[in-house]
Amino acid sequence: MTRLLPVLPLLAALAAPATAAPLAVGPDDTVQSVLGAQQGKRVTVRLTSGEELTGTVQSVGTQVVHLRQLAGKDFYDAAVALPAIIAVIVLTRD
Repeated sequence: MTRLLPVLPLLAALAAPATAAPLAVGPDDTVQSVLGAQQGKRVTVRLTSGEELTGTVQSVGTQVVHLRQLAGKDFYDAAVALPAIIAVIVLTRD
C-alpha cells in the first residue's frame, strides 16, 4: 500500500480532463492560418456546399488541408480545398 502512495498524485493528474484551448483569430488570419494553428487537433470544417467534415488536421498546404480520421467514415482521410471552406469549427471547452 505504501508503495502506491507516490503514484497517486500522478494518477490523479492523468485522470483530470484535458482543457480545450480557446480559438484565437487575428485581423490578418485566413482559413489556412487558422487550420495551421489547429494542426494535430480535431476540427469541423463547413464547406460551401453546406456539408461538414470532422477530422484531425494532419497538414495544411497553400491549396488544401489534409484531414485524417474522418468522423463517421472509418478508414478515410480527406484533402479539402481551402477555397471550399467557409467555416472552421473547434471545441473550445469540455
